Amino acid sequence: MKQITLLFLVTIFGLSATHAQEIKPERGYSNDIGNTVAMLDDLKARVTNSVKDLNQKETDFLLDKEANRVGALVMHLAATEVYYQVYTFEGRGFNKKEEKKWGAAMSLGDEGRKKFVDIPISYYLDQWDEVREETKRLLKKKDDKWFKSKVGKGSMNNHWAWYHVMEHQSNHMGQIRLILKRMD
Repeated sequence: MKQITLLFLVTIFGLSATHAQEIKPERGYSNDIGNTVAMLDDLKARVTNSVKDLNQKETDFLLDKEANRVGALVMHLAATEVYYQVYTFEGRGFNKKEEKKWGAAMSLGDEGRKKFVDIPISYYLDQWDEVREETKRLLKKKDDKWFKSKVGKGSMNNHWAWYHVMEHQSNHMGQIRLILKRMD
């Protein structure tokens, strides 16, 4: 049964056997941050493997008039990560320049359906790659004491904020997979 489960994980999610069975902190990071980076990267790889070969029609597919396109959802994941970068590292929300670049991707809806069309999936993945590199650069400068500390004056700590980014990726990964299964 264990081999069948592993084979399922490898087949469905494109995982290697070592990634499917253990989480190890990434080198160069404190322990908790390194574990979180490993999980963030694992989820990102799963989403990327699901969408990297989509053609334009598939990237722009709308399940219905209220849905979001796969490309827009990938851009949304990048925008959410940028938001949590400025929130956790700088203690603020988007400034005007960031809002202009990432606002439609954050809120999606009608604005996102209009803006994120006729753009290749590679563009969205490249944007997310750049965002992730910045996340990793910033997290490398922090330690687990910072990770446990509160963000601003709220009740959320930095660890929970980055856990939320991770669970956000997981939720949208499921949404993306549903969309991919519903394409004609």
